[in-house]
Amino acid sequence: MKRSLLSMKDVDSKEIAALLSLSKSMKKNPSRYSSSLKGKTLLMIFEKPSLRTRLSFDVGMKQLGGETIVVESSQTPFGGKESVSDTAKVCSRYVDAIMARLFSHEKLVELHVQGSIPIINGLTDDEHPVQILSDLLTIFEKKGKLKGLALCYLGDGNNNVTHSLLMGCAIMGINIRVGCPKGLMPKKEVVDWANKTSKGTVIVTNDPKEAIKDADIVYTDSWMSYHIDASKKEERIKALMPYQVNESIVKLAKKDFIFMNCLPAQRGYEQSAGIIDGLHSVVFDQAENRLHTQKAILYTLLKK
Repeated sequence: MKRSLLSMKDVDSKEIAALLSLSKSMKKNPSRYSSSLKGKTLLMIFEKPSLRTRLSFDVGMKQLGGETIVVESSQTPFGGKESVSDTAKVCSRYVDAIMARLFSHEKLVELHVQGSIPIINGLTDDEHPVQILSDLLTIFEKKGKLKGLALCYLGDGNNNVTHSLLMGCAIMGINIRVGCPKGLMPKKEVVDWANKTSKGTVIVTNDPKEAIKDADIVYTDSWMSYHIDASKKEERIKALMPYQVNESIVKLAKKDFIFMNCLPAQRGYEQSAGIIDGLHSVVFDQAENRLHTQKAILYTLLKK
């Protein structure tokens, strides 16, 4: 793995396989790693709200014997009175790594370029690699493999989770089909990269039935990402309701499909209550695996 984890592009299939193997080991035998990062400190910078990312990194670092410092960017000069460059250089003198959850992906890249310590993307408007790495662990646990599976994503195609899913599936040979409205399609450069990289197939369609047919995994995400203005809610509900994961459309998926949502979720919007609370749902296993995979990421980056 490179010095930092900014994007799914920073890891190849062998590195992902190694991370997943380490995640499973840490999940099974946590005490074996309980002092592995003793003396290390992780700084966590938040511009966006967070529950799972904040808790899983905080708990994970402490379970590895390290320390954490949480900083809300609104309480600092970060990116305002002080340049991102200066922040990166100063923090590199104090801590061993930074996990940043930001709006701008460009700010995250600048932290990496100007700093001298590992930078971990805890989410930007463009990507969410730590989520997708843990999702791959969940899929492997439930299906016993990755390569050759079919993953259907329904909903807002132009968001961080969709972009990182396209990349992660392409790298690991999962056939991915994204079903989304015309005005909310993934960025062309991401789709092009996935097509170029893919060991499987990549399809982006406006037809939700085409996307979900015979899917092993059905995935969705919030219709109102943190950077979306609340005034657009009704407009987005109208555009996205045909892509809701509900009891009717999942009849087209395989009988043993699993349902995933990276959370937070709103029942009655991106999915029905019956789906997220039903027998096919693995959303809480998915949430737990954020902890184990992020411990593996921290260990890999900080033990170098």
